[in-house]
Amino acid sequence: MSSPTPAVHEARYTWGGDEFLFIEVSESMSLAANFKVMSIASTLSALALPGIVDVCPANASLLVRFDPDVLPPRNLEDTVRTIEGDLTHHQEQVLETRIIEVPVWYNDPFTADVAGRFREGFHQEPGGTDIDYAAKVNNLKDAAEFIQRHHEQPWLVSMVGFVAGLPFLFQLAEREKQLEVPKYLSPRTDTPKLTVGHGGCFGCIYSVRGAGGYQMFGVAAAPIFDPAQSLADFRDFMVFFRPGDIVKFKPVTEAEYNDIQAQISEGTFRYRQAPVTFELSKALSDPQGSNQELMEALNGI
Repeated sequence: MSSPTPAVHEARYTWGGDEFLFIEVSESMSLAANFKVMSIASTLSALALPGIVDVCPANASLLVRFDPDVLPPRNLEDTVRTIEGDLTHHQEQVLETRIIEVPVWYNDPFTADVAGRFREGFHQEPGGTDIDYAAKVNNLKDAAEFIQRHHEQPWLVSMVGFVAGLPFLFQLAEREKQLEVPKYLSPRTDTPKLTVGHGGCFGCIYSVRGAGGYQMFGVAAAPIFDPAQSLADFRDFMVFFRPGDIVKFKPVTEAEYNDIQAQISEGTFRYRQAPVTFELSKALSDPQGSNQELMEALNGI
């Protein structure tokens, strides 16, 4: 018998002007809080209420945009509160999602070049590398051990946003084993496209080139944002990741990275992915066992 999920506390509801309802599930990110956010968002979206313009889930909150001339604010709030109340009576919370293998070239020359240009005055340790610094603050032996810890456990896409297609990633591991790294002291004005970064307890993949302050560990080998929808994985939408997706990073060599670039140019690249059932209670009571089950779904692909 699996352990019960943690007690779910009542969310805080506030209004943003005439068109926005903000629901704060928790003041801090946790797996349980994010799971509740996704559950509320998916249930509300499935109702397809006339007047709802958009439902935007975040790490521990969600924002609902609506047309008050079509959907009265009180009706919307009552609906969301009912959804929230129903969730408190569910002993098992299950998410039908997918696990995706994301190839990463760690210690690549692209992020190394940018990191070299933004050290003095930007970084905590101007003389080192981002991975060396990350290993140090996590009390790990060296960069190799940090890279292993980074890719050996899966990550949950807790939200997508900030810039188009950028996933925020929360490591599925016991709190004391989660990697945490401070952001740069001052933001960079440049970050390579597809940089795999980390700030605080969150990982991310930069979908486009631009400013950024997360520590840089490598580059993902394949696009995650494709406005032209030229690859098969983007046939339905230009943004690849969705909240609730599970990511398993896979280290690749320079040669493997270049081979993937050739597949992308030919239009033949496909992400390795598999459908999985993610159970919150199992993830909280037995993180290692839950992660192993999730990752085994990729073995048959």
